[in-house]
Amino acid sequence: MIRRRPLRILLVLGMLLLVAWAWQNRVHLQAFPGIIAAYSAKEYCSCRYVSQQPADYCLGYVEQYVPLSELFDDAAHKRVTARGLGSRQSAQWLGARQGCQLLPLAEPLP
Repeated sequence: MIRRRPLRILLVLGMLLLVAWAWQNRVHLQAFPGIIAAYSAKEYCSCRYVSQQPADYCLGYVEQYVPLSELFDDAAHKRVTARGLGSRQSAQWLGARQGCQLLPLAEPLP
């Protein structure tokens, strides 16, 4: 049987190994969408308010291969909200000594 369809058997074996690897790392894979939004919010906040760079520069600085669906910069409160891959995270500038900090989510995404 292996001699008749070696590619199909290798493909099925590869898929089984991929499923086993994904199951073993399911906690890390579930955390990934939140990491993208959190990284973008925190880095943009730090770039904009700690380093005092222009908004266009900071937007280019935080661009990822996984695109953000929203990046909102509230300059009045020095707060940044990023949304990507179904997760929304916010970061706020606390002061010159503390820098920017991620904020806990108040409500779940719709």
